[in-house]
Amino acid sequence: MINFFSAIVPFLFSFYPAIRFDKQFRAFFAGNLIASVCFIAWDILFTAWKVWGFNEQYTLGYELFNLPGEEILFFVCIPFACVFTYHCFNTFYTIRWPAKIERILVIVLACLLLAGGLAFINKAYTAAAFISTSLLLLALEFVFKVQWLPGFLTIYPLLLIPFLVVNGILTGTGLEQPVVWYNNAENVSIRVLTIPVEDFVYALELMLFNLFFYEKFKRVFSARAASAEMRPHQTSPGR
Repeated sequence: MINFFSAIVPFLFSFYPAIRFDKQFRAFFAGNLIASVCFIAWDILFTAWKVWGFNEQYTLGYELFNLPGEEILFFVCIPFACVFTYHCFNTFYTIRWPAKIERILVIVLACLLLAGGLAFINKAYTAAAFISTSLLLLALEFVFKVQWLPGFLTIYPLLLIPFLVVNGILTGTGLEQPVVWYNNAENVSIRVLTIPVEDFVYALELMLFNLFFYEKFKRVFSARAASAEMRPHQTSPGR
């Protein structure tokens, strides 16, 4: 139900004439496939290590690599809703930051995450989420030099509103038992409502991965479409 209701509204509005996110479905799903493989591999490993696990009371019982089918769908449905939101904001608004401000913010955020990860290096979830997100931010800013970080970081606080609802339910808010349980020996045991603080960083990294590949494939498919449109003109009579 969480997967379904997270994705259904963005899916339906994808066909709205002013938004037309449906034109980017190929780019999203191509990029999401790569991002999902990475995070599912992480999920398989941490589930096997009992860093976290799943309550069968709330799942249908279908599993893949010891992960509930719903957990696999999570890595499609939630990024779909978030990338849709990102697409909408970029359709109606142009978000730019001064380059110096962007670099400073990324460096400060990356350093704080790296310091936190190293300080709790014995906590598997904390260390993995904080350190990998820190390195990803630095790579996006200084290696890949992506142009979309300011836009995403601006709307990320807004994305945390539905995140608090969705992740709150998954971690037990309003339920007798959580859908996803965590081994507190592998995190810092700081929670917002019922949500481990590491989940906020994990969600940030999940979105960054999806957006990186989405933007890559969007350019590829746009270039192919432009090339296909030009081809008939190049072979038309009189040219």
